[in-house]
Amino acid sequence: MDKGDIVKYTPTSTVGKVLDIKEQDGKVWVKLDKTNLYYLIETLVPADASEYKIVSFKEKESNFKGTNSVKDLNKMEEEVDVGDITPTGGG
Repeated sequence: MDKGDIVKYTPTSTVGKVLDIKEQDGKVWVKLDKTNLYYLIETLVPADASEYKIVSFKEKESNFKGTNSVKDLNKMEEEVDVGDITPTGGG
């Protein structure tokens, strides 16, 4: 496995390009561009280039449109009455 190779993380089928390879405590770790995380080399398999999709910053940003802002979430939290969702009774 080399930098620039396309690989798949088998537990989640995440496909990414190898950015970095390092060894630590006798284990080999591979950093993928898709998540910017390191994975144990044993959990990765070579993937076909057709499985790799580059996600642009604009696409990532658009995925968050329509989500609640922190202000909206705080307002929703204030509107919830804990008594409506907790059981009553002794303790």
